[in-house]
Amino acid sequence: MHPRVEPVRNAGPVSPGASSAARIAAISGLLFAGLFLVALVLVHRAPTLHDPDAAYAAFYARGGGDQILVAAGLYFVPFAGIAFLWHMTAMRNVLDTLTPAPSAMAHGLNLLSGIIFVTLLFAGTAAVGAVAFGVYFGHVPVEDPSAARTFTAVGYGLVFVFAVRGAGMFAITTTILLRNAGVLPRIPTVAAYLFAAVLLLAVSSNPAAVLVFPAWVLLISIFLLRHARRGAAAERDAMEPLRPTTRA
Repeated sequence: MHPRVEPVRNAGPVSPGASSAARIAAISGLLFAGLFLVALVLVHRAPTLHDPDAAYAAFYARGGGDQILVAAGLYFVPFAGIAFLWHMTAMRNVLDTLTPAPSAMAHGLNLLSGIIFVTLLFAGTAAVGAVAFGVYFGHVPVEDPSAARTFTAVGYGLVFVFAVRGAGMFAITTTILLRNAGVLPRIPTVAAYLFAAVLLLAVSSNPAAVLVFPAWVLLISIFLLRHARRGAAAERDAMEPLRPTTRA
Protein backbone atom coordinates (compact mmCIF):
# COMPACT_ATOMS: atom_id res chain seq x y z
CA MET A 1 0.00 0.00 0.00
CA HIS A 2 1.15 3.51 -0.74
CA PRO A 3 1.57 5.80 2.28
CA ARG A 4 -1.13 8.41 2.68
CA VAL A 5 0.06 11.95 2.06
CA GLU A 6 -1.67 14.60 4.12
CA PRO A 7 -2.37 17.94 2.34
CA VAL A 8 -0.57 21.03 3.58
CA ARG A 9 -2.96 23.20 5.60
CA ASN A 10 -3.87 26.51 3.97
CA ALA A 11 -1.28 26.10 1.25
CA GLY A 12 -3.68 27.12 -1.52
CA PRO A 13 -3.33 26.25 -5.20
CA VAL A 14 -0.43 27.53 -7.22
CA SER A 15 -1.73 29.71 -10.04
CA PRO A 16 -0.28 32.60 -12.01
CA GLY A 17 -3.27 34.75 -11.04
CA ALA A 18 -2.77 34.29 -7.29
CA SER A 19 0.75 35.70 -7.07
CA SER A 20 -0.08 38.45 -9.57
CA ALA A 21 -3.18 39.50 -7.61
CA ALA A 22 -1.22 39.43 -4.35
CA ARG A 23 1.40 41.72 -5.88
CA ILE A 24 -1.28 44.10 -7.18
CA ALA A 25 -3.01 44.09 -3.78
CA ALA A 26 0.26 44.90 -2.01
CA ILE A 27 1.29 47.70 -4.38
CA SER A 28 -2.18 49.29 -4.34
CA GLY A 29 -2.21 49.01 -0.54
CA LEU A 30 1.10 50.86 -0.29
CA LEU A 31 -0.22 53.47 -2.74
CA PHE A 32 -3.36 53.91 -0.65
CA ALA A 33 -1.36 54.37 2.55
CA GLY A 34 0.83 57.05 0.95
CA LEU A 35 -2.03 58.97 -0.68
CA PHE A 36 -4.16 58.76 2.46
CA LEU A 37 -1.35 60.14 4.60
CA VAL A 38 -0.74 63.07 2.22
CA ALA A 39 -4.46 63.85 2.00
CA LEU A 40 -4.90 63.75 5.78
CA VAL A 41 -1.95 66.09 6.37
CA LEU A 42 -3.24 68.61 3.81
CA VAL A 43 -6.88 68.58 4.90
CA HIS A 44 -5.86 68.83 8.55
CA ARG A 45 -4.44 72.29 7.83
CA ALA A 46 -8.01 73.57 8.06
CA PRO A 47 -9.14 74.70 11.56
CA THR A 48 -10.21 71.87 13.84
CA LEU A 49 -13.08 71.59 16.29
CA HIS A 50 -10.77 72.63 19.13
CA ASP A 51 -9.84 75.96 17.50
CA PRO A 52 -11.66 79.17 18.55
CA ASP A 53 -13.89 81.16 16.22
CA ALA A 54 -11.07 83.68 15.77
CA ALA A 55 -8.90 80.96 14.20
CA TYR A 56 -11.67 80.11 11.73
CA ALA A 57 -12.19 83.77 10.82
CA ALA A 58 -8.47 84.37 10.35
CA PHE A 59 -7.95 81.22 8.27
CA TYR A 60 -10.71 82.04 5.79
CA ALA A 61 -10.02 85.78 5.72
CA ARG A 62 -6.33 85.69 4.86
CA GLY A 63 -6.65 83.28 1.90
CA GLY A 64 -3.53 82.04 0.17
CA GLY A 65 -1.50 78.90 0.68
CA ASP A 66 -3.35 77.08 3.44
CA GLN A 67 -6.65 77.13 1.56
CA ILE A 68 -4.90 75.87 -1.57
CA LEU A 69 -3.36 73.01 0.42
CA VAL A 70 -6.72 72.02 1.92
CA ALA A 71 -8.31 72.07 -1.52
CA ALA A 72 -5.43 69.98 -2.86
CA GLY A 73 -5.97 67.51 -0.04
CA LEU A 74 -9.56 67.07 -1.18
CA TYR A 75 -8.28 66.02 -4.59
CA PHE A 76 -5.95 63.44 -3.04
CA VAL A 77 -8.79 61.74 -1.13
CA PRO A 78 -10.58 60.28 -4.20
CA PHE A 79 -7.32 58.84 -5.50
CA ALA A 80 -6.66 57.29 -2.09
CA GLY A 81 -10.15 55.79 -2.19
CA ILE A 82 -9.61 54.41 -5.68
CA ALA A 83 -6.31 52.84 -4.58
CA PHE A 84 -8.09 51.27 -1.60
CA LEU A 85 -10.85 49.80 -3.79
CA TRP A 86 -8.15 48.42 -6.08
CA HIS A 87 -6.38 46.97 -3.04
CA MET A 88 -9.58 45.42 -1.68
CA THR A 89 -10.60 43.86 -5.00
CA ALA A 90 -7.17 42.36 -5.69
CA MET A 91 -6.94 40.99 -2.15
CA ARG A 92 -10.37 39.37 -2.41
CA ASN A 93 -9.19 37.81 -5.66
CA VAL A 94 -6.25 36.29 -3.77
CA LEU A 95 -8.55 34.98 -1.06
CA ASP A 96 -10.99 33.48 -3.58
CA THR A 97 -8.08 31.60 -5.17
CA LEU A 98 -6.61 30.30 -1.91
CA THR A 99 -9.91 29.56 -0.15
CA PRO A 100 -12.64 28.81 -2.71
CA ALA A 101 -15.18 28.39 0.13
CA PRO A 102 -14.32 31.13 2.69
CA SER A 103 -16.43 32.05 5.70
CA ALA A 104 -19.58 33.52 4.20
CA MET A 105 -20.08 35.93 7.10
CA ALA A 106 -16.52 37.32 7.05
CA HIS A 107 -16.42 37.42 3.24
CA GLY A 108 -19.66 39.41 2.98
CA LEU A 109 -18.86 41.81 5.82
CA ASN A 110 -15.43 42.39 4.32
CA LEU A 111 -16.91 43.76 1.09
CA LEU A 112 -19.60 45.84 2.77
CA SER A 113 -17.30 47.40 5.37
CA GLY A 114 -14.74 48.35 2.71
CA ILE A 115 -17.40 50.13 0.66
CA ILE A 116 -18.78 51.86 3.76
CA PHE A 117 -15.30 53.10 4.70
CA VAL A 118 -14.65 54.66 1.28
CA THR A 119 -18.11 56.23 1.06
CA LEU A 120 -17.94 57.85 4.49
CA LEU A 121 -14.32 58.91 3.96
CA PHE A 122 -15.34 60.78 0.81
CA ALA A 123 -18.32 62.42 2.52
CA GLY A 124 -16.45 63.36 5.70
CA THR A 125 -13.42 64.91 4.05
CA ALA A 126 -15.67 66.76 1.62
CA ALA A 127 -17.51 68.32 4.59
CA VAL A 128 -14.27 69.30 6.38
CA GLY A 129 -12.82 70.93 3.28
CA ALA A 130 -16.05 72.29 1.80
CA VAL A 131 -15.67 75.83 3.17
CA ALA A 132 -12.03 76.15 2.12
CA PHE A 133 -12.94 74.80 -1.30
CA GLY A 134 -15.79 77.30 -1.66
CA VAL A 135 -13.73 80.25 -0.44
CA TYR A 136 -10.80 79.55 -2.74
CA PHE A 137 -12.64 78.54 -5.91
CA GLY A 138 -15.94 80.37 -5.40
CA HIS A 139 -14.44 83.52 -3.87
CA VAL A 140 -17.23 83.56 -1.30
CA PRO A 141 -16.21 85.11 2.02
CA VAL A 142 -17.07 83.38 5.27
CA GLU A 143 -19.22 85.75 7.27
CA ASP A 144 -20.00 83.42 10.18
CA PRO A 145 -17.27 81.13 11.59
CA SER A 146 -19.94 78.95 13.17
CA ALA A 147 -21.00 77.76 9.70
CA ALA A 148 -17.46 76.58 8.99
CA ARG A 149 -17.34 74.90 12.41
CA THR A 150 -20.60 73.09 11.63
CA PHE A 151 -19.17 71.65 8.42
CA THR A 152 -16.06 70.59 10.33
CA ALA A 153 -18.17 68.89 13.01
CA VAL A 154 -20.16 66.96 10.39
CA GLY A 155 -16.98 65.87 8.65
CA TYR A 156 -15.30 64.79 11.88
CA GLY A 157 -18.36 62.78 12.86
CA LEU A 158 -18.49 60.98 9.51
CA VAL A 159 -14.77 60.16 9.54
CA PHE A 160 -13.87 59.59 13.20
CA VAL A 161 -17.12 57.92 14.31
CA PHE A 162 -18.42 56.08 11.27
CA ALA A 163 -15.66 55.66 8.63
CA VAL A 164 -13.12 54.52 11.23
CA ARG A 165 -15.54 51.86 12.49
CA GLY A 166 -16.01 50.63 8.92
CA ALA A 167 -12.23 50.48 8.58
CA GLY A 168 -12.05 48.47 11.82
CA MET A 169 -14.59 45.93 10.60
CA PHE A 170 -12.75 45.64 7.29
CA ALA A 171 -9.48 45.08 9.17
CA ILE A 172 -10.97 42.36 11.37
CA THR A 173 -12.65 40.42 8.56
CA THR A 174 -9.63 40.70 6.28
CA THR A 175 -7.32 39.49 9.04
CA ILE A 176 -9.57 36.49 9.64
CA LEU A 177 -9.66 35.62 5.94
CA LEU A 178 -5.92 36.08 5.39
CA ARG A 179 -5.09 34.03 8.47
CA ASN A 180 -7.39 31.20 7.32
CA ALA A 181 -5.76 31.35 3.87
CA GLY A 182 -2.29 30.97 5.37
CA VAL A 183 -1.04 34.39 4.23
CA LEU A 184 -0.57 35.88 7.72
CA PRO A 185 1.65 34.15 10.35
CA ARG A 186 0.62 34.12 13.99
CA ILE A 187 2.47 37.20 15.34
CA PRO A 188 1.47 39.56 12.48
CA THR A 189 -2.09 38.29 12.91
CA VAL A 190 -2.07 39.38 16.56
CA ALA A 191 -0.70 42.81 15.56
CA ALA A 192 -3.37 43.13 12.86
CA TYR A 193 -6.11 42.30 15.38
CA LEU A 194 -4.75 44.94 17.77
CA PHE A 195 -4.85 47.58 15.01
CA ALA A 196 -8.42 46.56 14.20
CA ALA A 197 -9.43 46.77 17.88
CA VAL A 198 -8.07 50.32 18.11
CA LEU A 199 -10.08 51.32 15.03
CA LEU A 200 -13.26 49.84 16.48
CA LEU A 201 -12.92 51.05 20.06
CA ALA A 202 -10.91 54.28 20.04
CA VAL A 203 -12.89 57.45 20.78
CA SER A 204 -10.82 60.33 19.46
CA SER A 205 -10.83 63.14 16.90
CA ASN A 206 -7.05 63.10 16.73
CA PRO A 207 -5.76 62.31 13.21
CA ALA A 208 -3.44 59.71 14.76
CA ALA A 209 -6.52 57.54 15.31
CA VAL A 210 -7.18 57.49 11.57
CA LEU A 211 -3.53 56.71 10.78
CA VAL A 212 -3.95 53.31 12.43
CA PHE A 213 -5.76 52.10 9.32
CA PRO A 214 -3.01 52.86 6.75
CA ALA A 215 -0.57 51.32 9.25
CA TRP A 216 -2.68 48.15 9.19
CA VAL A 217 -2.79 48.23 5.37
CA LEU A 218 1.01 48.61 5.32
CA LEU A 219 1.39 45.52 7.52
CA ILE A 220 -0.94 43.48 5.33
CA SER A 221 0.76 44.67 2.13
CA ILE A 222 4.16 43.48 3.37
CA PHE A 223 2.86 39.94 3.81
CA LEU A 224 0.98 40.05 0.53
CA LEU A 225 4.30 40.87 -1.16
CA ARG A 226 5.88 37.96 0.70
CA HIS A 227 3.08 35.68 -0.47
CA ALA A 228 3.50 36.93 -4.05
CA ARG A 229 7.22 36.10 -4.00
CA ARG A 230 6.56 32.63 -2.61
CA GLY A 231 3.85 32.04 -5.20
CA ALA A 232 6.11 33.16 -8.04
CA ALA A 233 8.87 30.83 -6.78
CA ALA A 234 6.41 27.92 -6.58
CA GLU A 235 5.25 28.64 -10.13
CA ARG A 236 8.85 28.57 -11.38
CA ASP A 237 9.46 25.27 -9.58
CA ALA A 238 6.29 23.81 -11.08
CA MET A 239 7.35 24.83 -14.59
CA GLU A 240 10.93 23.56 -14.22
CA PRO A 241 10.20 19.91 -15.21
CA LEU A 242 8.42 21.13 -18.34
CA ARG A 243 11.44 23.00 -19.70
CA PRO A 244 13.40 21.21 -22.43
CA THR A 245 16.85 20.03 -21.48
CA THR A 246 19.88 20.14 -23.76
CA ARG A 247 22.44 17.36 -23.94
CA ALA A 248 26.13 18.17 -24.03
